Amino acid sequence: MTQSDEAAKGRALSSPLRLRILRMCLHHPRTNKEIADLLGINPASCLHHVRTLVATGFLEALPERRGNRGAKEVPYLATRKSWSQKVDDVSPVLIETFVQETAALSPEDIEVWRLGLRLNEQHRSELMARLREVVDEYVAMPSDPDGEATSLMIAHHRDPTAD
Repeated sequence: MTQSDEAAKGRALSSPLRLRILRMCLHHPRTNKEIADLLGINPASCLHHVRTLVATGFLEALPERRGNRGAKEVPYLATRKSWSQKVDDVSPVLIETFVQETAALSPEDIEVWRLGLRLNEQHRSELMARLREVVDEYVAMPSDPDGEATSLMIAHHRDPTAD
């Protein structure tokens, strides 16, 4: 993979809108029109983002199908390749994506943990490794056919205001 391919992939994943598209297409293939309607954006603008994600391998176009009015539709499905893609300075993008995705949810639909710890480097590293281990275990599992689509965001940061 060339450096320009890596840069294109990083750019593709540096947009909260594109990350939301990937999430929408994670468990259920969706057409450009379905994605645009769910996001409340213009289908032409949405198609630009969808094509960017297809070109970088993060979305795949499935076989065409016929829509309600007989028009050809292309459903898209997330490839999950974005999960292992390194993106520089992605934290603000992930946080903004989370804010956008949860903005219309009621408080009881969001479970958030926030706590302050005082850990040395060894314990901080151990905690992060154990969390990664658990998350990786569940990522590797196939989707539950009777499951409900959910999202998880784990954030860790140093807290200079607590010293």
